[in-house]
Amino acid sequence: MSYYALLKYIVVGDTGVGKSCLLLQFTDRRFKEAHELTIGVEFGARMIYVEPRVPLKLQIWDTAGQESFHSITRSYYRGAAVALLVYDVTRRETFENVRRWLAETRKNSNDQCLVVLIANKCDLVHQRAVSEAEGAAFALENGLIFLEASAKTRTNVDEAFVAPARKVYGMIKAGEIECNNTEGVKRGSTSLYPDDDDDGPPRRRSTCCR
Repeated sequence: MSYYALLKYIVVGDTGVGKSCLLLQFTDRRFKEAHELTIGVEFGARMIYVEPRVPLKLQIWDTAGQESFHSITRSYYRGAAVALLVYDVTRRETFENVRRWLAETRKNSNDQCLVVLIANKCDLVHQRAVSEAEGAAFALENGLIFLEASAKTRTNVDEAFVAPARKVYGMIKAGEIECNNTEGVKRGSTSLYPDDDDDGPPRRRSTCCR
């Protein structure tokens, strides 16, 4: 299917914060209860509509959080239009490590990369160790988009991926981002789009390690 532009996403954060679960909910609309460690990098894609006749294809790279894979995953920052920085609201250490993940993201990505801070597992109210206010304050301090989400209940899952896509689309229209692939945006092959208001079907998902 044709699209207006292809946007590259990267998902980063500590192991076990739910990065793969967020991706699986967004691309396949399902939740996997058992936690499986990501080995290297996983890939998913989905077509969305930011306007009724403007489809964007999101190409999403979910990276392993373990230190042993950092040399592999670091190369995926390059050419990313959006970085989703995920922590687990029930594990305070994952929030404290966000500053390190943000520094790594900004060091290895391009200057135009949009960073979104996602507080995952917000459904676990009684196990919460990080308040929403703390997450919002960190995002404000560092100029990030912030939202709380739950991969299990689907709360804000679509918004976590679609909101930054809308912003990138606005930057493309304003001439602030070039569709040359170096900034994580690649122009589609056609300017004709179908009349289709649907979000599009879930897209493929695969795993790779290099």
